[in-house]
Amino acid sequence: MKIYVGNLSYDVTEEEVRQEFSAFGAVESVDLITDRYSGRPKGFGFVEMPSVSEGQAAITALDGKTLRDRPLKVSAARPRSDNRGGGSYGGRGGGDFSGGDRQRRY
Repeated sequence: MKIYVGNLSYDVTEEEVRQEFSAFGAVESVDLITDRYSGRPKGFGFVEMPSVSEGQAAITALDGKTLRDRPLKVSAARPRSDNRGGGSYGGRGGGDFSGGDRQRRY
């Protein structure tokens, strides 16, 4: 089960997060997300637990618990959607800007 962990202190370590979750069962992985350019932590991450029941117990117990003076936001991770937004070229709307149309508009 993949679990989202938010509102993390920027100083928290993977080991600290692992310790919090390991009280509820086996922890397969801890992945703290960092900015791809600066390398600085973004304040959230994901924990992978093999057992759904242990993962649910961890979510229930740890959501709102304070770690490094910050209340954690813990929930089941949502799968990434295929459509992540974007796809637009921006600008000020559509329209056909072929020769004749352009002359009429301006």
